[in-house]
Order: sequence, then structure tokens, then C-alpha cells
Amino acid sequence: MSDGDLIGELYAGCFRRLVVQLYAVTGDLSEAQEAVQEAFTRALAAPRRTAELENPEAWLRRVAVNIARSRYRRRRVLDGLLRRIGPPPVVADRGPEHLALLAALRDLPEGQRHALALHYLVDLPVDEVAETLGVSAGTIKSRLSRGRKVLALLLTDPDPDTTTTTGRTDVRS
Repeated sequence: MSDGDLIGELYAGCFRRLVVQLYAVTGDLSEAQEAVQEAFTRALAAPRRTAELENPEAWLRRVAVNIARSRYRRRRVLDGLLRRIGPPPVVADRGPEHLALLAALRDLPEGQRHALALHYLVDLPVDEVAETLGVSAGTIKSRLSRGRKVLALLLTDPDPDTTTTTGRTDVRS
């Protein structure tokens, strides 16, 4: 039996049981699932050692519990630090216009999207955007110009003559 088969059988045989046990410990199903998955990841890293264990399920349970405890401690420390620094920063506008802008940005080619985001949303000058992206300032200016034109098309009501069969404006041609 190969190492992968052994871990696969162990996974099939005890994953659900371990998740239920960890759920009782953590009180959070997703946290329990993540801890058990991490324990199996560690077993996969050393499958021969796992195969030599007298009771691999007990080892996985102990590892998963330790993972859950460590995560809980880290989260408690982080929560304490966050309380000391005060309320979280104001979240970006979630209005329909902002969401439409973000959706339109996702439709842009990567270079244009990065240039527009860094220049207009992060408020970096063209030279700094160029340095950050590792291209020339002229390239950034070109990407900004093309990106603005495409965004203008994406953010206006599409003309029936310029839509594709999917109903979206074809801006890449």
C-alpha cells in the first residue's frame, strides 16, 4: 500500500469523526474542519511516520486540538491588540456606483487595472506607479489612458450596436 493510499484510507475512515470531536472542542464547525485538515496536511508531510504510529487517529486528534488551541491563542492576542488601537478604519464606499466601478476594473486587462488602481485609488504619482510595476512612466500613461477609455465604456449604458451576444460591451477589440 502506498503512502497516499494509507493517508487516503485514514482520511476516509476518521475525518468526519475528528471534525465532530473538534467541533465539540472549538464550538465552530469551520474552525474544526480547518484544524482537522491541517492535521491531515501534517500527516501527508510524513506519511511513513504516520503509518508507523500505533493509533494514527489519536495522533491526528492531538495535532488538530493543538492547532485549534494555537489558533485560539493567536486570535485572542490579535483581538487584544486591535482593541488597543481603536475602532477599525472606515470601510470603502459600498454604494452601487462603487461596486460597479470595482466590477468594471475586474474586466480590464491586468496592466490597465493595476495602473488605474495605484494611480487613482491609492493616489500614487505616475512615476511611483511605474516604479512599483516595473515599467516606464510612458507605459503607465498609456495604460491609464486606455484604461480610462475602457472604463468609460463599461460604466455607461451599452449601445445595442456595440454589444456582443452575451450582452456585454466588447471593449477588447
